[in-house]
Amino acid sequence: MSFEVIYEWFMSLGEPYGVNPIIFGAIYVGAVPFFWVAMWWLVKNIRAKKSVFLPVMMACLCAISAYLYLIVVGQNVPIWVYIFIVIIIVYAIYSTLATARKKMKSAEMD
Repeated sequence: MSFEVIYEWFMSLGEPYGVNPIIFGAIYVGAVPFFWVAMWWLVKNIRAKKSVFLPVMMACLCAISAYLYLIVVGQNVPIWVYIFIVIIIVYAIYSTLATARKKMKSAEMD
């Protein structure tokens, strides 16, 4: 399999839906460092006994940002994809909040 074949296949994934796979991937990968900054900020705020609202919101937004792009830009996206995205978003929010609660309990024990 040549690089060109893989590239053509990858780029064809977004064609029917009006989504650029490169932009989707860039948002997906590019949000990772910001997610970890939000987690660092969250731990810092927990230890300082400050509000965790903003770092949790930032982490959640980073976790779902690529899927928000698909929802906003996508066209003719099948309903099952929206259902899947909603499941991913709910899980991302749940996971981030669970991590925040765990870190808060850990900080309280210290």
